[in-house]
Amino acid sequence: MAESAGGMQAVKALQEARERIEEQLSRRIVGQRDVIEQLLIALLCRGHSLLVGVPGLAKTLLISSFAEALELDFNRVQFTPDLMPGDITGTEIIEDDAGGSRHFRFFKGPVFANIVLADEINRTPPKTQSALLQAMQEHTVTVSGTTHKLDEPFFVLATQNPIEQEGTYPLPEAQLDRFMFMLKVDYPSFEEEVEIVRSTTGGSSASIRPVLSKRDVIELQDLVRRTPVSDHLIEQAVRLATLSRPGDRSAPDFVRQQVAWGAGPRAGQYLVLGAKCRAVLGGRPTPDLADLKAVALPVLRHRVLPSFTAEADGITSDQIVTQLLEYIG
Repeated sequence: MAESAGGMQAVKALQEARERIEEQLSRRIVGQRDVIEQLLIALLCRGHSLLVGVPGLAKTLLISSFAEALELDFNRVQFTPDLMPGDITGTEIIEDDAGGSRHFRFFKGPVFANIVLADEINRTPPKTQSALLQAMQEHTVTVSGTTHKLDEPFFVLATQNPIEQEGTYPLPEAQLDRFMFMLKVDYPSFEEEVEIVRSTTGGSSASIRPVLSKRDVIELQDLVRRTPVSDHLIEQAVRLATLSRPGDRSAPDFVRQQVAWGAGPRAGQYLVLGAKCRAVLGGRPTPDLADLKAVALPVLRHRVLPSFTAEADGITSDQIVTQLLEYIG
């Protein structure tokens, strides 16, 4: 009973922290409440997020403000065609010491931060994109045979512009799969845009007070992992992932016709983790099917690839995932 009471107390504390974070971010960011919630879910699940949206939607401001509200170290890397892997991970430099001998000294790159913004990640070649792979998966960086551990928590947020595809390098599927969520940042409503223009053309800028420390974030990440989940919900998550695969015997006809490649096992893991975190953020001790469905679109939209025929007919991965959610009931 004491352990159960302590767990509910931690759930309540997280729910209150979420409200304070949203309050602080609302001082600078107008709207985007769903995106903010999904960013928080990804962070507390130890995942990473890819934000897709046209220029001018305050993606960079949202991420930097998010880092301020959590009192986390933040670095921004502008991805360009001439960016090299060492510009991200760091490099070794030869130095002379007082005795006249030489030795290598490692200078950390911008990846050594709690939140790393990879801005316009698709503007750099695959060799440089892949420099993030080890960091995202293992939270380590290897340079010249030496492995360096990254500070916890570690969270990569990448942005991608859906237009201006000339001179870009689409992310390979293996790297896309490293991202827990793909979040679409949409245009604001008319009322929200009026408020954005009003607040950004004045003479003052709102400050943000930190809500959580590094230790708080790590403890909340552990809380999400400890949150119980039913076997039935785990089976539903795996079922949703397997139904997205056109080669699976249980796949519905529309998946066989419209999907070239379905979601892998990592999708099921992120579906369950995301559902657990959403439940805890809502003040509930365990997730249900509604939580699973709520995180399904950002988890699956970049893992379910439409076939050539589907693309020719204008069918998107979002439409396929939505149809899948209706299919499982």
